Amino acid sequence: MPRLSGKIALVTGAAGGIGAAICVRFKAEGAHVVAMDRIAPDAGDEAWMCDLADDAGIAQGAADLLARLGPPDIIVHAGAATEQADIFASSPQAFNAIYDVNVGGAVRLVQAFAPAMQDAGRGNFVFISSINARMGAPSLAAYAASKGGLETFMKGFALDVAADGLRANCVAPASIDTAMLRASFDRQPDPAAALAANILRHPLGRLGTVEDVANLVLFLASDEAAWITGGVFPVDGGAGITRR
Repeated sequence: MPRLSGKIALVTGAAGGIGAAICVRFKAEGAHVVAMDRIAPDAGDEAWMCDLADDAGIAQGAADLLARLGPPDIIVHAGAATEQADIFASSPQAFNAIYDVNVGGAVRLVQAFAPAMQDAGRGNFVFISSINARMGAPSLAAYAASKGGLETFMKGFALDVAADGLRANCVAPASIDTAMLRASFDRQPDPAAALAANILRHPLGRLGTVEDVANLVLFLASDEAAWITGGVFPVDGGAGITRR
């Protein structure tokens, strides 16, 4: 039997990259997938166009979804905002805007959906964090700080809802081969050298794939992980245990 047969899953950041791969993986395992993004995603069974920083949009969309489908079984927060700028070229406004999507988006999803999931006595949240939550990276301070905040938020939330039968975990990828990552290499004076240097940071000798992340998310979203909550799980090719 498919591992998510009959389950309803909401996935943010679903228009591409990791989010889209999670949608595809979940559908293959029998879930009904609501794909959410600012631009029309096509990887799910249905699309929800909304900005994660839009209080009213999330509240209204959640009310509509709950009325039609009932409480989701799984919510994956893969949507994210970032910037590449050193601290002196950034601004408090930029930090706040990134935080408002990466952490504020998680808070909005939890407040919109978790009460109904608590009433149902079941539910599972997976938040996509980053290796940068625990390791410094040039020009990514705002993004890294937001992911650190996301992990801490997840732990408190997991404790708040455990007695109600809800689980929450984070997945923390390192360098995943997406269009966004490739674009960051292309901005360097020597894109090929930038790619090679990045690969060297990963002892397994390659970039991660979106499927690598989706497979771990699938496990955490499934009943196979029924006694796992409050954890941060790396999918990083060994990058988190080396000084390269």
